[in-house]
Parts: sequence; C-alpha cells; structure tokens
Amino acid sequence: MNSKHSNRPLEGVRVLEIGQLLAGPFTGTILGYFGAEVIKVEPPNKGDPIRGWREVFEGTSYWWASLARNKKCITLDLSKEEGRKIFRQLADQSDVLVENFKPGTMEKWGVDPASLEKTNAKLIYARISGYGQTGPYAKKAGFASVCEAFGGFRYVNGFPGEKPVRPNLSIGDTLAGIHAAMGVLLALIQREKDGKGQIVDVAIFEAIFNLLEAVIPEYSGSGLIRQPSGSTITGIAPTNTYICQDGKYIVIGANTDSMFKRLAEAMGKPEIGLDQRMSDNAGRVAVQQELDDTIENWTKSLSAQEALAKLDEYSVAAGPIYDARDMMEDPQFKARNLFQNVTINGKEIQVPAIVPHLSRSPGQTEFAGSELGCHNEEIYQSVLGMEEEALHLLAEKGVI
Repeated sequence: MNSKHSNRPLEGVRVLEIGQLLAGPFTGTILGYFGAEVIKVEPPNKGDPIRGWREVFEGTSYWWASLARNKKCITLDLSKEEGRKIFRQLADQSDVLVENFKPGTMEKWGVDPASLEKTNAKLIYARISGYGQTGPYAKKAGFASVCEAFGGFRYVNGFPGEKPVRPNLSIGDTLAGIHAAMGVLLALIQREKDGKGQIVDVAIFEAIFNLLEAVIPEYSGSGLIRQPSGSTITGIAPTNTYICQDGKYIVIGANTDSMFKRLAEAMGKPEIGLDQRMSDNAGRVAVQQELDDTIENWTKSLSAQEALAKLDEYSVAAGPIYDARDMMEDPQFKARNLFQNVTINGKEIQVPAIVPHLSRSPGQTEFAGSELGCHNEEIYQSVLGMEEEALHLLAEKGVI
C-alpha cells in the first residue's frame, strides 16, 4: 500500500527485531507502521513459526502478511559465533533492539544489554518475557496463556462456578507488544534529552496486570476479591448482553443515571427511570437481576436491528456483537480506514490498520510480510558494507 504521507514520526529510527511468535514481533510491527526501519532477524531455513501458523496460503500464513508488514527480513544464525559477531555489528548501527527470548538467552549469546552498551551506548534495548528480567520467576517459561492467568485476567473472565475462560486471542502477547512499543517511545524521548539508551523491561503478566482497574485497591482496602461475572461487570448496572427476537445478541451499556432514564423511555417504560430504587448506580446494582430481566423481555420483543435503532434514537450506548464479516462490511470501519490492501503470493488481501490515527504523520502499510531472507543482500550490503562474495560464503556456511 502506498501513501501520500511520508513524514511518519519514526522515520530515521532503525529497529533490530529478534525473537519470534507474537509479543516482540508485534512491537516491531507498531514501530515499523509509524516509520521505523525494522530489520527482522530470523534463523536460516526455518524462520519465525508464525509464517506457518493458522490459515496458510501457498506456504505463508495470512497472519504473517499482517504481523511482518513493512519489515526487512534477514536470516542470521545466532547459535554460531560468526552470526553473533554480525548481529553485534547490526546492533551497533541500530537505535532500538527488540527481543522476546527467555531471560538469559541473550546473555548466553553475548548480545545482552551490558555487552552491546560497550559499543553503542545509545541503544534502546526492549526485552519482553513472561515474568520480566528480575524476580524469582524471571527464568520460568511464560507464554501469554499462562501469564494471562498469573496476571489476574483469567480469574475474572467467565461465568461464576465455571472454568475460567480465555478469549480466542493471545491478548497477553499483544498487550505486551503495545507496552513495549510505548516503552521504546518513552526511551527515545529520554534519549533526546540525555543522549543515552536504556533497557525497556516488559513482562507479559504485568501488561495484563495493567488492565485490572480497581481489583487491587478494592482488595487492599476492603478485602474484596472480584469474581467472574459472566456477561456483566461487577458493581455497574445496567451493562449486559441481551438476546433479541431473531436470536442475535446486542450489548447495552446504560449505566449513567441520565442514560438509564433514556433507556427506560426507549423501552416505553419511563416509570423505571423514575423509580427511586434505581435512581443511581448503587441502587440499580442492588436490583440488577430484576433490571436485566426487564431489559431482556423488551429486547426479546424486537429484532436486533429494531432494538438498536430504537436505542440509537434515544442516544443509549448499544451495539451488535460483530464477527470478521460484520466488521469488514460496516461503514464505520470503512470510514475509519481500518482495512489496508496488501499482496501475499500474488493474492490481494486486507490487513488491519494500526491505530492511533495521527492527523499530520499517520502510519502506513507499505508491503506485506516478506519471504524469508529476502532482504539479506540489501541489509548486509547497505548497513554493514559486505561484499557479494562474502554474502555467498556466509550463506554456504549456514550463517545467513
């Protein structure tokens, strides 16, 4: 995808991304979308496993097209000393390094922050792991699924008395990637002030922990442990999922006092909005089941489209529950330019845009995730000044 915009905010920043799967690579995706030159380092012959995960078209996953967009893909074997030497040279020419290996791996290879700082004191070194670089659990294996549970999310997600539920997404990894990208940006700002790099230490469980709102202060202050609450949210009403006449579900969140009154009017029951028992949130929570039953009796009398139209008429926050098809057909998604065209093995597909939207220097998708090692020649020659003959020799030795 080409864009008329060329003044993206991270242009001129070089990012060396090493690692695989999701958390580290998503950090690189965000930075590359907003203009950074991202050099994606992969092991020769194998590459990042996500190249072959989930739905695949002619050997390449659709996910790879999105996750590796805008990245210059090179191969390098860090298990070989010659590969590590080249990696150090690349790090010396980079502004940011992003890795998401198990703590201790980069130290074992001699490419840890302390080692690289000796020759590049300006390097910002972003490290993503399950439990962070310090503490008794630092070296435990920590995938997103485990860290979502450890970080408190899984406990409150699901229905009371049932097995805790995971969403069909690796939100721990994605959230860690977002936090790491934020940390890199903060470190770049600090480097403008003092000229020094630093370590950005992101734990997946802490990215999840950041979502917990009042869970910790409520327990600390009153001993309350928040429990799973199904499709509701504890202590706020009404906000729930309701079934309609046509079997479709909608979400209604009318939990402010004024909006609750408008909901009552939309349902043709203005007396509920005037009921003193329900005049504030605490009162509505006390009769939450009664209130939800009343609302669902109303939604059951209408199709989802009819119910949502009536709620929109009264400016009540409500909406449908969308799948991928729904999103791609909805005019709001299109108006916000949330789908961008790329080509994967000759086939045009759409990938999601990355937010936020910037008015003067927006991000852009330039190209889909590339083939393994397709930028070897460009990077090794332009960044490190290698000769073509040297590249062929490194390839023959399996270093690249």
